[in-house]
Amino acid sequence: MKTTILNGGLAGDRFTDHMQHLLQAELSDNGGDATVWTLRDEKIAYCLGCFDCWTKTPGICRIDDAGRDVAASIIASDLVVFLTPVTFGGYSSELKKAVDRSICLISPFFTRIDGEVHHQRRYDHYPAMLAIGILPEQNPEQEAIFTTLVERHAINLHAPQHAAVVVMRSQDEQTLRSVLHAALPARETERQ
Repeated sequence: MKTTILNGGLAGDRFTDHMQHLLQAELSDNGGDATVWTLRDEKIAYCLGCFDCWTKTPGICRIDDAGRDVAASIIASDLVVFLTPVTFGGYSSELKKAVDRSICLISPFFTRIDGEVHHQRRYDHYPAMLAIGILPEQNPEQEAIFTTLVERHAINLHAPQHAAVVVMRSQDEQTLRSVLHAALPARETERQ
């Protein structure tokens, strides 16, 4: 299973980096490996909202930086993992930049999904999606917002499967490993 991990940890966030290593170990134990993007270390500009990626250069952002490579890595994967501190129920600023720049992966044209209007697919294959949110302590409201955000994002990204889990910085390593182990097998998807 080809996996892309988007590490949205901010500078100095050792816990998110530790979670990335635990995730990579879990993937390796299951016979897979991952392309890891530590987003804070990459030059990724903010989306300009120009929609050139829809009209002038379909599927390719006009900004020539790592954002292009991240989007290409996402669409070439069977599973994309968003690893992020939860900020007001949402993604970190680093992950949000990469997510915004992946708009090129969908079409500017519309379709109905479950009675709602969404963008059409641009490609035949889209990855399953797993989002791992990190909170300092339990916060049911932020967890609910995060889970809803991931669900809505999965619809927009045409993910065939998706899941969201939230871990606490205070949890012990065995619990963290158990959460990852439980989340990953249900998300495994191989290309048809």
